[in-house]
Amino acid sequence: MRFSPAVLAVSLVFATVSSASFGQSADIEIKPRSVQLLQQGEAAQNKGNLQLATDLYETALVVDPRNGSAFVALAQIARVQKLPGKAIRLYREALILDPNNLDALSGQGEALVQRGAVEKAKLNLSRLETVCRGRCDQSQKLATVIKASEKKPVMSAQAVKPVPQVGDDVPETETP
Repeated sequence: MRFSPAVLAVSLVFATVSSASFGQSADIEIKPRSVQLLQQGEAAQNKGNLQLATDLYETALVVDPRNGSAFVALAQIARVQKLPGKAIRLYREALILDPNNLDALSGQGEALVQRGAVEKAKLNLSRLETVCRGRCDQSQKLATVIKASEKKPVMSAQAVKPVPQVGDDVPETETP
């Protein structure tokens, strides 16, 4: 009898928490206006108008920040513009929204290769193969990009050793 008020309070808390979760709807759909802007951006990108496409994709994200496809599209434009750091960041945003986004995983891996981080790109490839449960188009494309990058010579500051030269072409200063 002396635990009745505590049990009543706890049951009241559980009743309100459970009813609140039933009352909320799953808001997983992207807003139609954002999807429409994304399609307009794709059309502009296909025509080669990257600035207009970028503006449309960014507007799609303002309308609905959960539009992961807009992040992927912006990242693709950044890669074309030779901005791999920006592309990696945009792909990361898409992966925050959907960690199993195959296009984002593949694109981020390609941007990492473009930046020179081949080992990190290999991690993306292994994640892709895990998510795909084998081979898919995205994992094959990333594997091809990684393999092609390993054939390129690595340039670094240590590869070239400066040789000091002493010559007569250095003017001497006069001493009074």
